[in-house]
Amino acid sequence: MNRAMLAKVCSAAVQGIEAYPVEVEVNVGWGDTKFTLVGLPDAAVRESLDRVTTAMTNSAFKFPLERTTVDFAPANGGMRAEP
Repeated sequence: MNRAMLAKVCSAAVQGIEAYPVEVEVNVGWGDTKFTLVGLPDAAVRESLDRVTTAMTNSAFKFPLERTTVDFAPANGGMRAEP
């Protein structure tokens, strides 16, 4: 069975004192159990795996035993470089 799910939410990221819109897309589908973060090159994004797994555990959700990909992209379509 090939079960795929795509969720898309609008969020925001902070750079200095400026905020800018970010689209977050999540796909859970067939494949090895793996959690991948792609998109914005910010250290907070790279460190968010621990925060996501902890939040799911504390909320009594079970982490999917499938391939999970989370993509962070600026809502304006362009990638922002780190300062």
